Amino acid sequence: MAATQTSTVAATPQAGAPTGIAALIARSRKELGIFCLLLVLCIAVAAKNHNFLSPDNLSNMARLIGLFGIFSLGLGAVIITSGIDLSVGSVFALEGVLLSMMLVDWHWSAPLAILASLALTMVLGLIHGLLITRVPLQPFIVTLCGLLFYRGLARFIPGDETKGFGDGTGFQGLMTLATGNVLGLPMPFVVLIVLSVIMWVLLHRSVFGRHLFAVGRNEEAAKYSGINVKMMITSVYVLCGALTGVSGILIAFYTNSISPSSHGNSYELYGIAAAVLGGCSLRGGEGSVVGILIGAALLQVLQNLVNLLGIPSSLNFAVMGAVILLGAAADELLKRRAAAKKIVAA
Repeated sequence: MAATQTSTVAATPQAGAPTGIAALIARSRKELGIFCLLLVLCIAVAAKNHNFLSPDNLSNMARLIGLFGIFSLGLGAVIITSGIDLSVGSVFALEGVLLSMMLVDWHWSAPLAILASLALTMVLGLIHGLLITRVPLQPFIVTLCGLLFYRGLARFIPGDETKGFGDGTGFQGLMTLATGNVLGLPMPFVVLIVLSVIMWVLLHRSVFGRHLFAVGRNEEAAKYSGINVKMMITSVYVLCGALTGVSGILIAFYTNSISPSSHGNSYELYGIAAAVLGGCSLRGGEGSVVGILIGAALLQVLQNLVNLLGIPSSLNFAVMGAVILLGAAADELLKRRAAAKKIVAA
């Protein structure tokens, strides 16, 4: 009887939250809106500069979407729980430095170095989750401290020297795999597609995903519904760590130059921006894999626009900030309009 009651309560939606078909329609409208913005932007850039549709430019843009989209999925999952991770860029620096040292200086085998890199980022994610759930500390504080601590380690371990992989002697296969193409598509983009399918199933077609959204909407209600809130929050930071690790490996090989003081700087902001543009609410409980992917693509098209249209690179962040602000403001206005319609209908 108790088990039945728990299950029933867990399935009960939070009051006022869109559910079932209504939630699906609301999410689809949001995704359609951001996709239309992406489409209009692509058409505008292509009309202004025909190089936008050149094979080289499209291939390079697909590679960048892959590199940034992978860790954006992890950040999006964290944001769905109303959390945040500000340490991603510093983790990239620390992971890149150690991966270079493992392969070039210590001559580890490629599989061992990759597994160690992924284990490192997942352990860091686990530490974040445990500090947030067991101490407990605010995600902002934990990951801000991580941002500073990991950056410091990344600079201290190699003596603040720039690391790299050279010509990949001893691990050419791994280097070619990370930077090459598969069926004409850049490897990071292929990896993004595979991981997106897995994340879509995990977030939108599994019990784990339902519990994740429940924790984001109302952590206290989720706890009384029988959901292990601490375990869910910890696991999502480990998941974010794993995706950060995959992306960090690909980014390190893509740049082939890891400057401990600047590698990965502000990348976490790109990921957060992609998630927010894609419909993830910083309040938690909202978001989708498709939306995050569209948000990541939109940011890279914006970057491409700045380059192709000759806009000074110094205005790069200003352009991105303006678009993100407009997107967030539009989302908030649409929410208020929808809420007002409900009141009138009632």
